[in-house]
Amino acid sequence: MSIDDYRREELIREIEYRVERMTLRQLEALQYELETKDYSADDAE
Repeated sequence: MSIDDYRREELIREIEYRVERMTLRQLEALQYELETKDYSADDAE
């Protein structure tokens, strides 16, 4: 596993931890931000 892969996995774990603790309102706001900034899952590598 490369350093980039390790860092990516670390970031995913941190994001999952935080997202799991968000309220519905916070999740909806996050979803809106991701959509309006065009960070859709379809663009992921």
